[in-house]
Amino acid sequence: MKFTLPIQSSLKVDIEITDNPYELEVEALFDMAARINKKRAFLFVSKILGKHLPIDPGTGLITGALLADRYLETVKGIESGRRDELLVSFMNGGKNFVNHPFINEHVNPVIIGFAETATALGHAFYQFFQKADFFHTTREQVIEFDPVITFEEEHSHATSHRCYVEESILNNNREIILVDDEITTGKTAINIIRSIHERFPRKSYTVVSILDWRSEQNLRRYDDLKKELGIIIHSVSLLKGKIHTSGTPDIFEKTITETEIPLANQAISTIHIKELFPEKLTAIEYTSLSLDGQVKKIPYLKETGRFGVNSAANLKFDQDMRVIGQYLADRRTGRRSLVLGTAEFMFLPMKLASYMGDGVKYQSTTRSPIYVEKRDGYGAQYGLAFPNPDDREIAHFVYNIPPHEYDELFLFFERAVSLDQLQPFLNELKKTHINDIKVVFFNGGIQGE
Repeated sequence: MKFTLPIQSSLKVDIEITDNPYELEVEALFDMAARINKKRAFLFVSKILGKHLPIDPGTGLITGALLADRYLETVKGIESGRRDELLVSFMNGGKNFVNHPFINEHVNPVIIGFAETATALGHAFYQFFQKADFFHTTREQVIEFDPVITFEEEHSHATSHRCYVEESILNNNREIILVDDEITTGKTAINIIRSIHERFPRKSYTVVSILDWRSEQNLRRYDDLKKELGIIIHSVSLLKGKIHTSGTPDIFEKTITETEIPLANQAISTIHIKELFPEKLTAIEYTSLSLDGQVKKIPYLKETGRFGVNSAANLKFDQDMRVIGQYLADRRTGRRSLVLGTAEFMFLPMKLASYMGDGVKYQSTTRSPIYVEKRDGYGAQYGLAFPNPDDREIAHFVYNIPPHEYDELFLFFERAVSLDQLQPFLNELKKTHINDIKVVFFNGGIQGE
């Protein structure tokens, strides 16, 4: 199957699909957009990930299940018996899906999700293993904790990845599974495999992604790495093919379009989850530095997976998220609600959104600068730009929130920020005309209330 996707009049991508094991409709998986990035001029804007486009939260969870099912078939040669059930649920936004792990404890990998876009995808994938460890990479700089491994993602807007877990998670012979939303060249996976193998060599690695666009040349790099290190590298994806880009993006210096609608009045309220449910979340005594060297005093949460989580805790985690999700559902005042995660803090918001009732959409803020253009079929039709409230030296963005689309917004932060830090983002959100904004902090109180 071959087709061409025009991104702009001056930029297009030719695609050849070579493997589509679940016969998924390509147009249901992604749109295209132009990136404001000299290293890579285009972006596959996922319709199932919950990053740049809103999704039914169940869609993100069921995508993890589909990848787990595909992994079981491809790498272990085992049929889960749930393929048809998963596909029906996937086509219906994750509805009517019984969420329980179906990969038994004889498979015991270490699963790593790539920040920031695949933190939720990696966590969702891991949820379907009866026995596994999971952590995600991070761009954060944690104080008094040296990363056990580091590696680079050359094409990204923020290139350096760090892994802050205890060595015991990696100092073993277990299979490593790397989870990313999309593989274009595969260099990032090669970089982390090299970094892991230098300190903690093992025999088996698997690279899991929704999309896999590696060329023959890119695939040969994997073959060369396998021979060099004497390892096995499996590949698992929902859609595999080849792409060829031509042209350059026709983008202007201004990256976020102005809106001419009157700005909204906002009713702002705050919810402090750790104070309400102290036994359901675990503060982990690490904090970090901002780019300007200021110490962020509020600790992270263990449940995000940044510092490692184990399947033994998954049942309690699911039960706790259901309780918190119901509490948030009871706070709803609108029929159309948006749950917005922030940066790497994606999975907990998505999981909770799945328990908040009908009429809830989920997505996240991002570091990725994308050219915004109001055009049918284009992947970034609306955009807001603002300093990251948790680190104001970092530019953040959120896309595809049309004015008047939602009655209310639940804005989720792993760690509390001050009202001063939050204000630039709230000012931008006025353009969406969401009048009711509930800011949900998972750890720490807010200053200046």
